[in-house]
Amino acid sequence: MNTFFTNLQPIDITIIVVYIIGITWWGLKNAKNETSSDYFLAGRNMTWIVVGLSLFSASISTSTLIGHSGSAYKYGMVIFNYNLISILVMIFFAWIFLPFYIKSGVFTMPEFLERRFDQRSKYYFSGIAVFGGIFMDVSATLYGSAMIFKIIFPEMELQVIVILAAIIVASYTIPGGLNSVIKTEVIQAVILIFGSVLLAFIAQRNVGSWDVLAQRFHDTVYLHLIRSKNDIAIPWPALILALPILGFYFWGNNQQLVQRVLSAKSVDHGRKGVLLTGFLTLLTLYFIFIPAMQAAAAFPDVNPPDGIYPKMVTTWMPTVFLGIMLAVMVSALTASLSACLNSVSTLFTMDFYRKIDKKASSKKLVRVGQITSTVVLIIGVFWAPQIQKFGTLINYYNEILSYVGPPIVAAFMLGLFWKRANATGIFVGLLSTFAMALFMFIYGKEHFIKSVQNPDAPLHWLYLAPINFVFVGIVMVIVSLLTAPPPVEKTEGNVITRQFFIDEALEYKNVKFYNDFRVWAVALFVLCFVVMFIYW
Repeated sequence: MNTFFTNLQPIDITIIVVYIIGITWWGLKNAKNETSSDYFLAGRNMTWIVVGLSLFSASISTSTLIGHSGSAYKYGMVIFNYNLISILVMIFFAWIFLPFYIKSGVFTMPEFLERRFDQRSKYYFSGIAVFGGIFMDVSATLYGSAMIFKIIFPEMELQVIVILAAIIVASYTIPGGLNSVIKTEVIQAVILIFGSVLLAFIAQRNVGSWDVLAQRFHDTVYLHLIRSKNDIAIPWPALILALPILGFYFWGNNQQLVQRVLSAKSVDHGRKGVLLTGFLTLLTLYFIFIPAMQAAAAFPDVNPPDGIYPKMVTTWMPTVFLGIMLAVMVSALTASLSACLNSVSTLFTMDFYRKIDKKASSKKLVRVGQITSTVVLIIGVFWAPQIQKFGTLINYYNEILSYVGPPIVAAFMLGLFWKRANATGIFVGLLSTFAMALFMFIYGKEHFIKSVQNPDAPLHWLYLAPINFVFVGIVMVIVSLLTAPPPVEKTEGNVITRQFFIDEALEYKNVKFYNDFRVWAVALFVLCFVVMFIYW
């Protein structure tokens, strides 16, 4: 990992320390841990602005600031497709899936699978989600934090930095629960947006406008969203076949993010919160991705690429503003890590422990959730340093996601859209993914999955997701057809029907157009394609 020598002054250190103390105080001040509903879902009383800002803050993790900036620096505009396709997924999720989640009153995503199928699918998903939360989310976030704190304390060991980051977040997340997390995330979202816009402005001042990039990269595909089918970063078929699957798991099945939606006071507030996140995510093109590409013109030889965001901050930012930007990076760390901890503790407590101790009081469930967060954090601290062996943060996260995400997406899609899908078919399909994952990991990784390490192989690693999705989906359909149909109580209210769309139209019949989420959804949808057209 590179060490950056900066012009860090006492005032910058002061800003960072004051921020850390302030956000910890604010988190503890907003603690809610009297009941399990308070601790795990913030009392289900959040407005759409709070939901949207919290969701955005939780999604802009260190892997986004560090990883996406690094990937955009290396590969160019094409990396923004991860966000662009995710916005389209958000619209679909808010319209179709979100009402079923909120109206069911569940605490976790696996609970919804239990309502639609049975406990087997629920426990499978819970186990995968807990595993992913520890080794994908918590560990990756702690590892990303090392690149931030290394700027402030360049001589400090990686393991010590990881422990320091863990202690900061644990101080308010574990005692306070989701209410503390969400209330701090609102503040962090504002800081993130302000700091990122500031960096984008300074990047343009130092490098120049889009015309400078066009001149610098005119003979390359660097400035284009849509690439050839052989592109090493994101081939165009992956936009249709792979990214929607990965995006839906991240935004529609990921407990860490959906938990914020479940805290909404109503379906309408949840929907508008998701759409607000979509609009903010669209803006990341201008305050995260394009600045990283401008940095490619200014600093062409940064290695590893993940170091470009710290390089931009430490090179371009003057005193005071440097402290603010480092606070922005710490903010991304604390927001994402607190979200990870709370989601994993919710999954374990509500999906596993509550079934073991059926008489557990609400206060006891809160205590178990706090203990779980502590244990998860300790495991993450020990695993985080190992991530450097996998390459970049984005590659580490998305490669694991390609194995664990598609089967879950297939289960939810079939469960909500196909009434004939039954518990046995879904469970057998979920188990079958182990055989596919083992084959792809052992044989495919070396022989036919295209990657940075093997650019001449015929198939890109992103196709892991659709291959896994189709294989598992076929197994689910065949086994469901060969076994008994699901009972009525499992499909009633848990499957999309024509009546759903009729009721939806009636519900919004007398709503003013500016309050109709569908109007904002269409506007966001159109904006996505405008961006795609501009940067084609």
